[in-house]
Amino acid sequence: MKISLIPFLNTLPFVYGLKNKPVDSSTELLYNVPSVAAEKLLNNKIDMGIVPVAVIPLLKEYYVYSDYCIGAVGKAKTVELYSNVPLNKIEKIFLDCKSKTSINLVRILAQRYWKINPEWLNAEGDYIDNIENNVAGIVIGDKNFELNDKFEYVYDLADEWRKFTSLPFVFACWIANKKLPDDFIDKFNSAIKYGVENREAAIREWYANNVNPHNINVHEYLFENLSYEFDDLKKKGMMRFLEYLKEIKNN
Repeated sequence: MKISLIPFLNTLPFVYGLKNKPVDSSTELLYNVPSVAAEKLLNNKIDMGIVPVAVIPLLKEYYVYSDYCIGAVGKAKTVELYSNVPLNKIEKIFLDCKSKTSINLVRILAQRYWKINPEWLNAEGDYIDNIENNVAGIVIGDKNFELNDKFEYVYDLADEWRKFTSLPFVFACWIANKKLPDDFIDKFNSAIKYGVENREAAIREWYANNVNPHNINVHEYLFENLSYEFDDLKKKGMMRFLEYLKEIKNN
């Protein structure tokens, strides 16, 4: 069974759970940025993954197999729009293509909430250096921890979604493109639950094995910025996002 994880701090509890409470000896853990994980799920190169929810409409069939996700009820801290001008002055936005969910989220916010119509630019290379004047940019993942106080305006996309909808946002959840055996799913969910419930131990292990040049407060990030329970409000937020996504695609 091939399972895809994301090589960002936000999946630390999942990694900890799957490594310390292995599902079975034949399970292979792969690490892919969100967009690659989505592509592999679409092309049957993985069996299940923590993948961007924006992939759901592209799947012929899908199964959400866990009570846990990568979500936020306020500021997520690692999906940010950076700018040196306020929203109404932004003319162009670089899109970090590592996550289709985040790309579509900013498009929805621009159209429905911010009421702006910028030109969308594909981010390449060191595009962050080109965020200046009326050009803004989306940055995904741990790279955000390097950018504190680098720009005059920072808009956290999860927090902007909350202001817009009064709902939490779900960036990714555990999705399979086929029905998986019940005994495997039971063991898998047990491992994921173990990791989420033992975040303190996962964090201690991370600090012991990693250099932290940007003084990331991993405890604050995993306990206060991220929300892992895939509860009813998050499911409602995800379905609202997918409704808006369908309208964006049809325009």
